[in-house]
Amino acid sequence: MDRPELADFLRRARTRLDPSDVGLAPGVRRRTPGLRREEVASLAGMSADYYTRLEQSRGPRPSRQMLTALARALRLTEDERDHLFHLTGEEPPRRETASTHVRPGLLLVLDRLHDTPALVSTDCGEILAQNALSRALSGDVLARPPRERNLLRRYFLDPSARDLFPPEDRPARAREHVANLRAVAASRPTDPAPAALVAELLAGSEEFARLWADHEVAVRRAATKRFRHPTVGLLELDCEVLLNADTHQQLVVHTARPGTESYERLQLLRVVGLQDMAPTRT
Repeated sequence: MDRPELADFLRRARTRLDPSDVGLAPGVRRRTPGLRREEVASLAGMSADYYTRLEQSRGPRPSRQMLTALARALRLTEDERDHLFHLTGEEPPRRETASTHVRPGLLLVLDRLHDTPALVSTDCGEILAQNALSRALSGDVLARPPRERNLLRRYFLDPSARDLFPPEDRPARAREHVANLRAVAASRPTDPAPAALVAELLAGSEEFARLWADHEVAVRRAATKRFRHPTVGLLELDCEVLLNADTHQQLVVHTARPGTESYERLQLLRVVGLQDMAPTRT
């Protein structure tokens, strides 16, 4: 691990970012350009002391999970992320057909959607990034272990994942998940990720196996969904899905129609939900 080079790279990456680049308010006048160390630490989900030690060339080697979080917090390009891994003596993640690296420009869009829940996922359901209101609505997915960040895996293998939806809506959600996964798997027959997820769910869920046998195919697009929130109640939200064909990533945005009860409840969630994030649920 090249600690001096790592420290220099982190400092330079931090100082080139403006608070608005990551969805933060400018606050009081700053004496130096860029983000503060504690802001980067918060975005990456680590302690400020740990991050400070990395910038001072005296920190321990970060885990691969921590390196991925740092790359996302610092809005690194894919090449810069690989460089970060190399500086710590780690092999960068393989560049699969479906990329798990969210481009800085897409993260910027996500951060600026401050009044509506939004997230970035792969087309196989792997959550890669969330904005604050998405975390308030459905929990902080990135705080979970990596295997628990896939929406389909949790929906079919963890019964508690369905608590977010009204009981009468759950069969339709299951069918939509399966139909979309079949479309993804068929479109990328040489990509091992969709095939591995299908095999795991066939082995672990009778419901998935039954729905898979129906051979329904439907790419995930716009829809209206209902969410149960323990504080603000039932929300009916319009879901828009914007697909990046190059990386097989989706920007998923949920909005409420102005003038509706759901719109008022979503505004309330902005206040109460961001003050005290509810426990993770999806």
